[in-house]
Amino acid sequence: MDDWVIELEDIRKVYRMGIEEVNALAGLTLRVKRGEVLAIMGPSGSGKSTLMNIIGCLDRPTSGTYHLDGKTVSQLADDALAEIRNKKVGFVFQSFNLLGRSTASANVELPLRYAGVNHGRRERAQKMLRLVGLGERMDHKPMELSGGQQQRVAIARALVNDPAIILADEPTGNLDSRSGAEILDLLLQLNREQGTTLVIVTHDPNVAKHASRVIRLKDGCIEEDHVSDTKPA
Repeated sequence: MDDWVIELEDIRKVYRMGIEEVNALAGLTLRVKRGEVLAIMGPSGSGKSTLMNIIGCLDRPTSGTYHLDGKTVSQLADDALAEIRNKKVGFVFQSFNLLGRSTASANVELPLRYAGVNHGRRERAQKMLRLVGLGERMDHKPMELSGGQQQRVAIARALVNDPAIILADEPTGNLDSRSGAEILDLLLQLNREQGTTLVIVTHDPNVAKHASRVIRLKDGCIEEDHVSDTKPA
């Protein structure tokens, strides 16, 4: 179905630790509509990180099928998986993951470099920085920026390849409450105005309440799947 940007069917992930087998995901099925804001919650050990890694093409399932933006990615080889990850997924991490010696603009250019884009690379990076409100900070390095500004750089980097989804892992976790609220508002604004599909992995109910849909994991399965009555603010 064209409306589904993420389609996970009977996904299982088994980790082997000596003679022990750990079922991190136990037959999970999940579909996410294009333009949706989905929050993934659950206690430690519920499978959140494993699910995030599979959605983000950082890992493969042991079994089951995964279609991302219409392409089957479940069992791709490492190189092909990396290419899909670079083109289809924009990552926003709790720890920002910026290169400390590079400017904001150079950090945003990185996905374009990996994709082999040469023409117009700097212009695209600058456009994304203006979009997230950092038009006056393009040549600043991360240590010259506040935490909230660093996360804005990370969001610009996530957007620069026009990905199918933005995958945000605790995006407000390292920020004070005011900066965290600003970052969440920015992500939701991008969803509204750009139609960006947003998947947020969070333990914070104050973040999750802004999603249009919340799933809760337990023991590698979806325990609860709740659709909000209202659109994200």
